[in-house]
Formats: sequence, structure tokens, C-alpha cells
Amino acid sequence: MRLVQFCHRGGEGGVRVGVEQAGGQGVIDLKAFDPSMPSTMREFLEMGEKGMDCAKRALSSGQHVVVQMDVRLLSPVTGPEKVVCVGMNYKDHCLEQNAPIPKEPIIFSKFPSTITGPYDDIILPAESQEVDWEVELAFVIGRKGKHIKEEEALSYVAGFTVANDVSARDWQMKRNGKQWLLGKTFDTFCPLGPALVTTSALKDVHNLGIRCLVNGAVVQDSNTNQMIFQTEKLIAWVSQFVTLCPGDVFLTGTPPGVGVFRNPPVYLKRGDVVECQIDEIGSIRNTVV
Repeated sequence: MRLVQFCHRGGEGGVRVGVEQAGGQGVIDLKAFDPSMPSTMREFLEMGEKGMDCAKRALSSGQHVVVQMDVRLLSPVTGPEKVVCVGMNYKDHCLEQNAPIPKEPIIFSKFPSTITGPYDDIILPAESQEVDWEVELAFVIGRKGKHIKEEEALSYVAGFTVANDVSARDWQMKRNGKQWLLGKTFDTFCPLGPALVTTSALKDVHNLGIRCLVNGAVVQDSNTNQMIFQTEKLIAWVSQFVTLCPGDVFLTGTPPGVGVFRNPPVYLKRGDVVECQIDEIGSIRNTVV
């Protein structure tokens, strides 16, 4: 299934959770199908199997369809408790910066306020002159867990989506004591979408083409098979430290081709259009303003 969070283009009805029909025909409004369904993805995921079963029934029914042109897609998840990020998690990205392959996952975070929609603008902050792109595979936690075993980890995943871990390199690498948080956490620095694709709908999430284009030119082009620590390992690792909750977002790292390691470095400017794509999941497209 492809789960989405959306609102009607006219604005009536507020935020809704929906299921995309095959071929992009439209979105089935879950609350219209079953009034007991919540309005946000986080609340929907907190329902567990009951919510997923309702989504399957709604998809089979073909009822309460909102046509695509009347849908404004939002980030699949808004207001998560956590946005967990992984640094240096692609072999080819380590090679481009002559960095050793990490022995254990490098974890940092973005504030949830960074999250923005799949087609919303990225706002260039006046405080940074070095804003960069990072296409990433993201996943969202579907049920609560602590000390999760690697072999059970995928059962804790609600689905996968596309992220852009927008990064202010001056703040990440030179300021703030070289702690990464501030450089990663300006408003709008985490576009997500377009849909939350359930694990069963993907053939092999760790063998998908992953790309980033800036103004139509390909700047990153790799495959998720380059990931050093895969989804199961990341869940097992992070859940040693914190309880994972429905709606928590993980960004799993970026492949090579980021602007900072180009010669000379290239950074985003007003008017640029950044498109992040992952095969079988979809693409997000954000204009820099």
C-alpha cells in the first residue's frame, strides 16, 4: 500500500490520511470511508493493525476517492516524536571524502520542525551561505519498541519514503563546535514524501536506485545496496538507547555527489529546483526560495 497524508486543495476538511489507488488515479479518504479513523498519520500508525486493516478494506472498496487534482500531498508524517538520522552510511559516500567505513552507525538528529511536504519550498536561511542537498531513503516506525532484535526489526517499520536531508555545511562543519544538529535543523530542511510505501509493496528496499537532480541535472546517482548499516541494524542499534514510537522517522544516509565535496563546492541558491527520487517509492520536488 501507498499511504499518504493530504488535504483537499480547497482547504476544507483539514488534514486527512489516505491510500493511493494504483496508477495514481486518486486517493481514498480513510476518514470518509470510516469516521472512526484519525486525521493524522501518527495517530493512524498508533492504531496498529486495526488502522492497516481499515486501509486495506478502503482500498478494496474503491469508495470515497478524491481525484488527484483535488489532493495536496503533505509530508507522510508530521509532528513525529523523533527524527533519527544516520551519517556516513553509504560506502561510495565514504570513498568520495576519503573517510574510513564506520564500524558502528553514526547517529544524529533533526528537530521534527524541519519536516515539510514533498512539493513544498526549501527556505534558504540568511544565516547560511552553504546549503546542500542529500537524497535519502527514509522509513517510519509503525509500533512501539525498545531493545528490538535485528531479526524482528522490519516488523516495526510502517513503510518507506523519500527524504532530502538538507544541510547547512558552514554550521555543520565549521560552527557550533562541529556538532551537526544546527546545520541540519533549519526550518524546511527535511522534505519528505510523496507516500509511505509499506514494506510488502517493495521487492527489496536495499536494492533500489536512488538519485538527486538539481535543475534537471543528476548530481547523485547510486543504489541503496551501498548502505553500510541496513534498516534492521539501524532499528536494533538505536532502540538500545531510546524507545521507538509510531511515527518516528529515520533518515538512512546519503550516497556520493553532495555539493560540499565537489571541486569547487556547489551550494543551493534561490530558484533552484531539487528533485529526490527512489525507484518504486517515488520522487519529491522542492524549490529553493
